[in-house]
Amino acid sequence: MKDASLKARIEERTARLAVIGQGYVGLPLAIEFARAGFSVAGVDTDLDRVGALQAGRSYIPDLDSDDLRELIRLGRYEATTDFAVLERSDVVIICVPTPLGKSKDPDISYIVAAGSEVVARYRPGQLVILESTTYPETTEELLLPIFRAKGARVGEDFFLAFSPERIDPANPTFKVKDIPKVVGGVTPACTRLAATLYGQIVPRVHEVSSPKVAELAKLYENVFRNVNIALANEFALMCRRLGVSTKEVIDAAATKPFGFMAFYPGPGIGGHCIPVDPLYLSWKLRLDGYESRFIALADDINRAMPVYVIEMVTDALNDRRRCLNGARILALGVAYKRGVGDIRESPALEILKQLREKGAEVSYADPHVPTIVLDGTPIKAIEATPEALAATDCALILTDHPEFDYPSIVAQAPLVVDTRNATWSIRAPRGNVVAL
Repeated sequence: MKDASLKARIEERTARLAVIGQGYVGLPLAIEFARAGFSVAGVDTDLDRVGALQAGRSYIPDLDSDDLRELIRLGRYEATTDFAVLERSDVVIICVPTPLGKSKDPDISYIVAAGSEVVARYRPGQLVILESTTYPETTEELLLPIFRAKGARVGEDFFLAFSPERIDPANPTFKVKDIPKVVGGVTPACTRLAATLYGQIVPRVHEVSSPKVAELAKLYENVFRNVNIALANEFALMCRRLGVSTKEVIDAAATKPFGFMAFYPGPGIGGHCIPVDPLYLSWKLRLDGYESRFIALADDINRAMPVYVIEMVTDALNDRRRCLNGARILALGVAYKRGVGDIRESPALEILKQLREKGAEVSYADPHVPTIVLDGTPIKAIEATPEALAATDCALILTDHPEFDYPSIVAQAPLVVDTRNATWSIRAPRGNVVAL
């Protein structure tokens, strides 16, 4: 039996792995398997990314370059643009982007392209796992048919499963090896093989009855976060109207040891997961004639937050007899979350764009993002020095990076608009801090 043979190689860690996509998801996954003793090929079409990896340079905070170089030296990891490595791979894991199109429809072209590369080099006995977040039934409606067209019998000639990625970049507590994996195979044999594979690197594997259940589980995780962040954002608007601190109220509520989970407001939502994943589900359901009202409302609230931040800045400047037009705004942080350089879907970019359109002179500081592009114009980051802070009309905290010196920010900037409550514990005798 092909599954018994592959299972044995996986348990002996002699199976050869290929991970398609070496971004924030695929690279940490590939490295974790390499650390466990597997021979892993990281495949990516980005020449600069692959070149950096081949030289032993890591570009993500979760992977130290020294560790990368050691795994390359041991022959356990190689980065390549050559899909020919799939021909000799026992396991292929697909970790490619799944963005939204302009009309908020899922763009699955990267999955199609990766699947086509795998099928073109298919050989009997392979295990193929999709990790890219997508709409329910993608595994069985999109990937399965292209293998069947090749004459492959799922569960016999090849094995197909879905296991959602759960990477949280820059999270020091939960890395790949610490997070349970959910696995759903097209057949029970597919599920068992995929579970055996992930069981080599994670403490717990939760098997479900189908890929569709696993796909929905991932979407529900991020719908949950999206809706609760939207609630926190709307609650912040209420608190501001009532003249109380949102953080103080939420911190007080969080002392309840049951029935409550703290979510905090911010300038919007960013990254590839929370702003995008719920819309995959609502798109799929809309095809079946169902409108997901919670998802739509949460999306409306969260996407309106950049406008609200602009209003906060405008009102704070007006209270100091200063006009937004011509005001010098120093944005602190443009990444979508603290500790990373990822600006995908970052609300900071929309906020800076709107500030410029309203006549503000905008600059930014971010230790993780050296350059951004606004309206086709590259802008380089500056340092948030005391001199730079003192020269602004407003320091706008959009990402609460730990590298920022928040006491200095409060002491030096004439006005601080804090959308992350990063200055909550700092006394501001001048009353120059306005927080969300």
